Amino acid sequence: MRNLNIQQLITGFLLVILISPAWAEDKDPTYDRVTLSVSAETKVGNDTLVTVLYSQKEGANTTKLAREVNQNLSWALDMAKQTADIKVQTLDYRTDPIYRKQVLQGWRVKQSLRLESRNSAALSDLIGELQKRLAVESISYQVSPKKRKSSQDELIQQALADFRARAEMVAKAWERPGYRLVQININTSDHTPRPKMMRMAAMEMSADTMSAPAIEAGSQTVRVSVSGVVELTP
Repeated sequence: MRNLNIQQLITGFLLVILISPAWAEDKDPTYDRVTLSVSAETKVGNDTLVTVLYSQKEGANTTKLAREVNQNLSWALDMAKQTADIKVQTLDYRTDPIYRKQVLQGWRVKQSLRLESRNSAALSDLIGELQKRLAVESISYQVSPKKRKSSQDELIQQALADFRARAEMVAKAWERPGYRLVQININTSDHTPRPKMMRMAAMEMSADTMSAPAIEAGSQTVRVSVSGVVELTP
């Protein structure tokens, strides 16, 4: 019985040796593969103004604080909805304790409002009005999704053309008739400026001092990179 097991092991081992070269022959060898990378970028003008405003109250009575914050936000929402072409979104509602020397002194209630519009003049005027009862937390310009996609599509076409040209250049330099594409990756990115933090104490300012913020639209850099592997034709 023991001799039979040894004989079976030897037979199995020889079978693996005989089959292994067949597996190796099924996998085509790869030669002369080249990794290439190109990129294309452009400046895109910002066309969307985004701002975040908030109402914040501090005191001992959370019910009273919440009521005052809600009243301010309701007033701001009504004002925003009366202005055309402005997207409105309420953000987090927070109630936080206030400690001084590890002793509870009161509560802070806060809620924020996000406004977005491609009509920067109208939104700027609205911000000036809303500062009568809200504070400005941040203001920034962005590129609208539609405009960003259009720019990226153009850059992808440009980057792919550059990739093909570079692959052809490499093949020609090595005196090869051509190449075949093995792998390709397309990545998009852009540099988005951080929102301008205002931190204005609007609640303490008189109505006469309120004014629309002055901010330049500026631009962003939209970038597309293409990387991949080509195999030179023998």
